[in-house]
Amino acid sequence: MRRREFIKAIFGLVATWPLGARAQQRVPVVGIISVASSSGLATRLEALRQGLREEGYREGQNLAIDYRFGEDHPERLQDLAVDLARRQVDVIVVAGGTNTALAVKAASTTIPIVFSIGGDPVKAGLVASLNRPGGNITGVAQFSEFLITKRLEMANELASRTTAIGALLNPTNANVQLRVSDLQAAASALGRKLHILYATSEQQFDSIFASVAEQQIGALVVMDDPVFEGNVERLVQLANQYALPAIYQYRRFVEAGGLMSYGPQLGEGYRQVGLYVGRILKGEKPANLPVLLPTKLELIINLKTAKALGVDIPPQLLARADELIE
Repeated sequence: MRRREFIKAIFGLVATWPLGARAQQRVPVVGIISVASSSGLATRLEALRQGLREEGYREGQNLAIDYRFGEDHPERLQDLAVDLARRQVDVIVVAGGTNTALAVKAASTTIPIVFSIGGDPVKAGLVASLNRPGGNITGVAQFSEFLITKRLEMANELASRTTAIGALLNPTNANVQLRVSDLQAAASALGRKLHILYATSEQQFDSIFASVAEQQIGALVVMDDPVFEGNVERLVQLANQYALPAIYQYRRFVEAGGLMSYGPQLGEGYRQVGLYVGRILKGEKPANLPVLLPTKLELIINLKTAKALGVDIPPQLLARADELIE
């Protein structure tokens, strides 16, 4: 057979192969890492998948997702991040926590990273600027620090003047010192005594809430942290058990029976993360995607819980509420 006839025959054979076999391509893999447990992340991960679907990516069809959960053990983060980097996934998603984002950034300078965190990514050293992140990382920043004063003011309206205000934080959070400083400044401006409470895991919650009466805490501000967000039901249960008015960052706590939340729409933030991941998979660079900020803050109040706790919500708070759950 002549060379020209041979090549023609080969191409004719390829043309008869099934279209799927000819078009078969490698399915991209997205790694998702969080210090929290998988059960505590269900809602936000679904919002992330929604964003991916809007970009044309569906898990199990044209996208694979490799999950890594720390199960509330921050000491595991570095190993989990290094493992994902070794597997050379196409994008790594940080599902909450500045510490987690820093661990992933240390593990790879080439794999694109998209985060959702509560703190300031510039101050944390994650990005060069909000508009031009630079490097291989971008994402969504909820900027929890800017809400500290407002939430403490709300707690001040709920607590009697003879009691203190408590603030629950995770001491391993990368932003803890800044948050404590802001809380103390806000409490001082209000002339209110402040008790800082620390917890790194669910196992410590019982003893912390048991100390509430002893410290004469009249209202509690729960700071945002992946460990707390992964144990919504338990924190709400304990606050209500001790008849403690508590203010949280996200509406999930109020939907679970918590008294009040003031903060951004967490689900929308994770949908935006999904959209960014989709755009990166299509070829865009994280360095050119600006860090996104919340576009709307919402105040949600659970009137049923208020009644059960015997708490009278001040009229000014009721008037400002975006939603009242009855």
